[in-house]
Order: sequence, then C-alpha cells, then structure tokens
Amino acid sequence: MVIPTWDRTLGTLVACLDATLRRVGGAPTYLLTDNEKTVTIEHVAGVAIRHPEMVAAGCHYGCKVETCVPYDPESKGGSESTVKVAKRDIVPTDANLVDDYPDFAALAAACDGFCERINARVHRETGRAPLDMLTEEAAHLHVLPVDAHTAALGETRVVGDDQTIRFGSVRYSTPDGHQGAEVWCRVVGDELVVVGRAAKGLTEIARHGLSTPGHPRILDAHYPHHPGGNGPRPPKVRPKSQAEVAFCALGEGATRWLVEAAAVGTARVRSKMAEAVELAALVGSGRVEEALGMAAIAGRFGEGDLISILDHLEAGRGGIDLMSADEEHSAQHGTGSWEGFGR
Repeated sequence: MVIPTWDRTLGTLVACLDATLRRVGGAPTYLLTDNEKTVTIEHVAGVAIRHPEMVAAGCHYGCKVETCVPYDPESKGGSESTVKVAKRDIVPTDANLVDDYPDFAALAAACDGFCERINARVHRETGRAPLDMLTEEAAHLHVLPVDAHTAALGETRVVGDDQTIRFGSVRYSTPDGHQGAEVWCRVVGDELVVVGRAAKGLTEIARHGLSTPGHPRILDAHYPHHPGGNGPRPPKVRPKSQAEVAFCALGEGATRWLVEAAAVGTARVRSKMAEAVELAALVGSGRVEEALGMAAIAGRFGEGDLISILDHLEAGRGGIDLMSADEEHSAQHGTGSWEGFGR
C-alpha cells in the first residue's frame, strides 16, 4: 500500500490507516509503524508511551498499534523497506526516468497504479501474487467498523449543494461529487484540510489556506462544468417548443445566432427562426447553418439579411470580411467645408 500525503499529522495518519484497512478488507492483530510523535509521545526507560488518540484509533478498528524497536533490522528495517521500494519506483529520478508529476492527483494515480502492478505480480520469495495470498488471509482479519474513527480527523461538516462547507464563518469549496456528504475538517498550520469518504476509504479531497469571514476560498478547479470568475454567464440554449427544437437542430450556427440576436434586442426573433427552418428545407440545413453563423459574427439580424448571406454563399464568394467602425471609416459627412468659415 502506497498513499501519498501532504503532511504527517495525526489526522493524516488515521486517514491513511482507514484507507489501508478498507482496501485490505479487514484489520490484523497489530499494526507496525515507526516511532513518530503522532504514535509515540516519548520514551521512558526505553518504553514507548503511546499517543492516546492513536490508542483510541486502534481500539476502534480492533487492532493494536505497535512501534518498531530503534536500530532493530527485523522490525525497523521491515517498516522502512516499503518506503524505500516505493520511492525507487515512483519518485522521479535519473535512474527510473519517471517524469515530474503535474499535480498531486497525478502522483496519487501513479501510486495506485504502482500498488495494482506490484500486488498482482508473483513474489520472488513466496512464488505467489500478494492478491492471491490476501484472499486466504482475509479469513483471519477482524471485521472493520462501518464508520471511520473521526476523533483525530477534526470537526464534521456537511457539503452543501453549492459544493461548499462553512468553517470558522468562512466558505470553502470542495470537489464535485461530495454534495450532501459528511466530511471532516482540521487545521494544519495555516491550512484547512478537508477529508472525505471515497470508495477506497478516507482520503483528502481539498486543502485551502485559512481565510477570514467575508473572504471565501473557492477554487475554480472544483467547478469544471462552470466558467471561472464572477463575470456574466453566457445563456444556455434549452429549446422547448417544436419550433425552437427545429431551429436549434440546424447546428451550432443557429444557437450562436439566437444568442447574439437576443443580446442586441432583435425584433421578430421567432418569425426569423421559422424563416430559417423553411430555408433549410429548400437549400439544405448545412448551408443555412453556415449563413446563420456568419450572420451572428457580422451582427446582421435584419429582415432579408439571412437570404442575402445565402446568396453571397451561392455566388461562391466565401466568408464575410468584417470591418470595424472607427475614426478612419465614418459614415458621417466630413467637416472640411467648415474649415474656412469665418475667415
């Protein structure tokens, strides 16, 4: 099992523990870990004093958390070998020629792929794949509780329909797919960590810098189906009547024409849409769709403009050359005749 993390806090450790046991499908008698402060508070006369929260997590899952003995190859070496093997194959180096990961999600995906590949491969010592051995060992594992141990994961929140949670009177966004679900929030340094339940157990779903009331933390990446920023949203064309469906069925040029015509307040839009459908039956929907797209770009929505553009296309003249009105090209009469006034 290889799970990448942002930090080594107690909440992260419990989340990784839950995810690991969920993937394995049960809890063993004990778990062996290194002597981290999140597991061992201190050593008194060589005896490790356990962290109370970690003891509570072990009781919750039905297993005991044990720490390795310092400088003992049988325990500490076994605990660190997995990390060494994972780093050798996953972390980009000149030896393995692995490319840099563009984001943390890509690293997590690489770790999942590494786990699937290694666990399906026949082990050199046992001569069997770990997945096959796990099927037999699963009968000896303790049944996991339905709910995860949440004491070390922080405060619970429910994700709203807008994909946000409220923590400390500040709204924070979460990825799509967690609406209505319960998540856990905890503060790590100057960041807020949001942990959610996934198919493979608890996992970190969002991380934000802490903010103050009135300054929400909303990431555009959490809303891939919505344009970013606070600007006006383009209208969504949703035809309802038969006439609207027939017009929009002409293609993208028809929907663009409708949006642009509505934006400039074009009169008699419905009758012009019906005229376009009739013309499509005569000359073909492809030609009319192209003409509507040109009309939208050129801003021509008057009476007879569509037929004029169709005639232009029939003549084989190609696209429309647009000209922007500026001071160099004006339809107003010049003032040259006034230059000598009063002289």
